[in-house]
Amino acid sequence: MAGFGLPNFGQLTEAFKKAQQIQQDAAKLQEELDAMEIEGQSSCGRASVWLSGNQQPLKVRLDPALLAEGASTTENATLEALRAAYDNSTGTMKERMEELTGGLNLNLPGMG
Repeated sequence: MAGFGLPNFGQLTEAFKKAQQIQQDAAKLQEELDAMEIEGQSSCGRASVWLSGNQQPLKVRLDPALLAEGASTTENATLEALRAAYDNSTGTMKERMEELTGGLNLNLPGMG
């Protein structure tokens, strides 16, 4: 019954196997990303923020000398560290997803 524009059964089975493997690998990757601690620092190095590979906030470290400089300086350094952590975390996630999908050009939400 070939000739109706349908892939042969072997190709279809192989596609399903590949999809299952990607799904299993994606679940494993999700766990790995959750376990990661990715740091971002302010340019002065006195504020640090850690996020997971899935952008979940984990911890913040502020140098006491930074705190002594006042709220505005502390807030700016903390925001700078948060942005750096976010950029590092999303970059890591994107890189790992590209490895998982074998370079397929998938448009994933939030992946810029």
